[in-house]
This record gives sequence, structure tokens and C-alpha cells, in this order.
Amino acid sequence: MSPTPFKVATFNVNSIRSRMPIVLDWLREHEPDALCLQETKVEDKDFPAGEFEDAGFHVAYCGQKRWNGVAIISKAPLEQVSFGFEDGPPEEGPRMISGVASGVTIVNTYIPQGRDVEDEQFAYKIGWFERLRNEFEARRRPEDLLLWCGDLNHAPEPIDVYEPEKKQGHVCMHPEVDRVYRKILDWGLVDVFRRHCSEPKQYSFYDYRIPNGVKRGLGWRIDHILTTQPLADRSSASRIDLAPRLKPKPSDHTPVVAEFMLD
Repeated sequence: MSPTPFKVATFNVNSIRSRMPIVLDWLREHEPDALCLQETKVEDKDFPAGEFEDAGFHVAYCGQKRWNGVAIISKAPLEQVSFGFEDGPPEEGPRMISGVASGVTIVNTYIPQGRDVEDEQFAYKIGWFERLRNEFEARRRPEDLLLWCGDLNHAPEPIDVYEPEKKQGHVCMHPEVDRVYRKILDWGLVDVFRRHCSEPKQYSFYDYRIPNGVKRGLGWRIDHILTTQPLADRSSASRIDLAPRLKPKPSDHTPVVAEFMLD
């Protein structure tokens, strides 16, 4: 029996209703098996599920008005869908959705940005990473086919941001954030993008406030696809697609894509 291709992408859309033309065009062109969205910024009653279903996809989502919100768009029916953390009080806003598609467990997260190192939101961000690490430890296994993706609001290496010497200590490039991020990796996860691409200036986020940021290469790699080792061993490619960021009225993020060959 020949291996089955499996393509996954993650995309912070910064308002799904504002980006629907971009997202639908991207789905038609690239036909991913799963597309994970963050910052959908819409209440569930107003989520455009019908448009995805009309395009031939299944969809699971959880959102709120104006802020946060996550969704998984999938060719195959989604199984074992859950929202947020399993144990303890809910996190602040809809920031995590999990489901199984084609035998792969997908954990899609929108991790808090942190605002400022002196702000209580920074401590909340650290706690969020720690809570996710505990969730993996309690409920998942490194031997499983598991994929963790989303806007993690963290650039792990100097290569992941322009002018890194000036960004050290930023909430998205802070040693304390890196410490808790790597605790999750140590559980048993691989940065699939860096497994296939070691080139510099590979960024998934370009601030609206920086004129011509994409053309000037002034960005951050803060959107990630990480997998357990068994799934990483089945990966065949990974890339950042800049095309959506260059379209009219884009998100400030752009898709990160990974491809696998499943048994």
C-alpha cells in the first residue's frame, strides 16, 4: 500500500470574515488536508462555516467577537474535537482547538502575545506555555502522530527575526518564553519547518506598521508547525507562502505549510 500525502497549513487570519476571499482562494489553489486558523475574531453564530462546507471542507471552530478565535478546516471529517484545556479553569478566550484528521492529532493554538514584560499578560503567556506542556504530558504521547501548530508568538532563534540583536528581550523573543517553549519541545516535538528549511529571512509575520515590510524582509517567524518524531519522520517538505501577505487587504501573517507521507 503506497503512502498517502497529507498537507497541513497554519494561518493567523486576523479576522476570518475580512480574509475569506484570500482563504478560499488559497484552499482552492493548494488543497490542504487541514488548515488551522487563528484570530478568527468572530462569534460562533457568525462564523462562515457554510462557505467552507460549500467548498467541500469540514470545519470546527470556537470564537468570540473581536478577539482570539481558532478553527480547523479539514478535508476529512474531524474526530475527537475539543476546545481549550481539559483540566482546570478555562483559558482567557478561545485559544485552542484539537481534533483528529486522517489519523493525525492536530492541536491548533493562538498563544497570548504578552504585551510587555512588566505586564500581567506576560506572566499569563508563560503560564499558558507551561499549562500546555502539562496537557501534553497528561493526555498525549510522543509516540503518537501529533501536530502542534499555530501563532505561538515566539521566535525561537535569532534567524527567526530581522535585526535579532535589537529584539532580544521582546515578549516574542524573550529567554523566559524560550525556556517554557523548549520544555514543550523536550516532551518530544520537532520544528518541522526548520527540519526542511535552514535559510534566513523566512518569516510568517510582517507588521502592518512597517512600510513594505515583506519586500524589505522585515518580519518574524512566530507561526509554527511542530510534530512528534514519528510524524516528523514522515515529513517531506515545509515552507512559508508569502503570496497571501502580498494580496490586497491581507492579514499581517501568512501561511506556514508542511507536507507528510502517511502510511
